[in-house]
This record gives sequence, structure tokens and C-alpha cells, in this order.
Amino acid sequence: MTAFPDRMSDGPKGPGQDTSVLTKTKTKTERPPLYKVMLLNDDYTPMEFVVHVLERFFGLNHAQAFEIMLTVHKKGLAVVGVFSAEVAETKVAQVMDFARRHQHPLQCTMEKE
Repeated sequence: MTAFPDRMSDGPKGPGQDTSVLTKTKTKTERPPLYKVMLLNDDYTPMEFVVHVLERFFGLNHAQAFEIMLTVHKKGLAVVGVFSAEVAETKVAQVMDFARRHQHPLQCTMEKE
């Protein structure tokens, strides 16, 4: 006859008396940091061009774009969106490239939120 080991835990207190606790380690995934994309005011870029940029690259309707353009004009800068690092970098590059191709000094930057 073959002896099978007891399937119950045999702790120091006898069969089935193991009091050790099994714990599951739960890994906590952090959300990636978000970045604010901002437009900066200058004295040369036409307001209509800024509105066009906001509509084209940030998906704003005309009224929203106009409101943000006025904020940029009056306060010197405005946050136009909050994105992951990759999306924010892409938006900044697109706006800067588009402004340069149209010979405007419009500045677009990003910073960690």
C-alpha cells in the first residue's frame, strides 16, 4: 500500500492547523502623468489664425476657440488642453510647425500638470 501525503497543511500544531495566511500582492499601476498644453501670446500672430489653430488641432468649436484666444490675448497664455505626454508633444509640434509654415511666431508649450 502506498502512503499519500496528507493534502491538508501540517503546521506545528498538527494536521490542518496551519494558521499562516496567504496574501495576494496587488500591484498598483500608476496613471501616466498628464501635461498641460498652452498657447502663449505674441504681438504678431493674427487672432483669426489662433482661432483656426484651436479649431484644427484641439477640436474646439468656433465659440470655444474664440474664448480661449481672448484669454491668450488678455492674460498672455492659456491652457488649451491636458493630455498624456505623447499626445501633448504631438500637439505642440503640430501647432509650432503649422505656425512656422504660415510665418507666424505663435508659441505653444507643455508642462507637467
